[in-house]
Amino acid sequence: MLRSRVLSAQQAPAAGQAGAPPARPPAGRGGGWNYGGVAEPFPALERRSTVAISPGDDRRKNVFNALMAVDKDLQPKLKLRKYVVIKPNFVNTQNQLAASHVDCMRGILDYLDERFKGPVVIAESSAGNTQQGFENFKYTALAGEYKKKQVQLIDLNAEAKFDRIAVLDADLHIVPIRLAARLVDPEAFVISSAMLKTHNTAIASLSIKNMVLGAPLHQAPKETPSWNEKRKFHVGLRQTHYNMLLMATKLAPSWGASVIDGYEGMEGNGPNSGTPVPSRLAIASADFVAADRTGAECMGIDPEWLGYVKYCGAMGLGQYDPAKIDVIGGKVADLKKAYRMHPDIEKELKWQGPMTELPFNLGWVTPQRDPYEQV
Repeated sequence: MLRSRVLSAQQAPAAGQAGAPPARPPAGRGGGWNYGGVAEPFPALERRSTVAISPGDDRRKNVFNALMAVDKDLQPKLKLRKYVVIKPNFVNTQNQLAASHVDCMRGILDYLDERFKGPVVIAESSAGNTQQGFENFKYTALAGEYKKKQVQLIDLNAEAKFDRIAVLDADLHIVPIRLAARLVDPEAFVISSAMLKTHNTAIASLSIKNMVLGAPLHQAPKETPSWNEKRKFHVGLRQTHYNMLLMATKLAPSWGASVIDGYEGMEGNGPNSGTPVPSRLAIASADFVAADRTGAECMGIDPEWLGYVKYCGAMGLGQYDPAKIDVIGGKVADLKKAYRMHPDIEKELKWQGPMTELPFNLGWVTPQRDPYEQV
């Protein structure tokens, strides 16, 4: 039954059209926010955000054109930073469909070439061997092509410089996570080079997901014993969305531009082993939340399903309200394709419903019964 609702939701009219679902479902269990009896919503973010969609049959030009369309939004922060960090997505260092394409890098570098005088770092903390990804996907050619930009390729795991935050574990205890120091450097203008991909936990992998799961480190090559901070995010469906919010809050001050390459997206068993979708577009914005909401809509995904994006919007990290997002260039209605969801979509969406595994509470007028108490 839920799967049929998923399919119908992807085929439903866009917000604002006749027969469309409401932009925000009513508060309470199963949709919207549950404020625990206090009718006080999160403060609205008043500023408007612009998201550019550039469709076309040339990946590199699509990316360049999308960035140019929001150039006025990027320049105020770009001109204050000493260097640029481009964060690609190398969830897989062998499968090109699962990884950021080098022509997307070229589109970004084309944009920066005449608009930023400082050096550029392409930095990733792959789940595998990052250097292998740079070689397999032909990133090693970029330094010679863009000599003025002094392009460096950096494996953040090998660099091993880190900051720390605390996230929740499976028992709702806090645990520390080491995250790449470059991605929180106040002197860096960080560009998330993401893709349109379905995901096996978070429904869709877009610009925020690229940043928050790319930031945690694992052991450097040849380091023993092995360790992997990314695993600390896979500790429970609800914790995953909340931990992504915690990481995003830490990273957001350095965020400069969201770039989502949808020239060839991934549907089905994403983010690693899905199948291609020729969406033939690129998305760019200074606002990661607005960009991800728009990217989800281009995939035929209800943005309300993306808990981590919704949480980031609620905390003011970007504009989630569609009434305050100006989409320029291509139109979502003309470009949207209904991506086939991951086979576990029914389980993934359970974060929206009531938490039935609640332990007993203390301190209430009428405490809940201890489920382990003998009766």
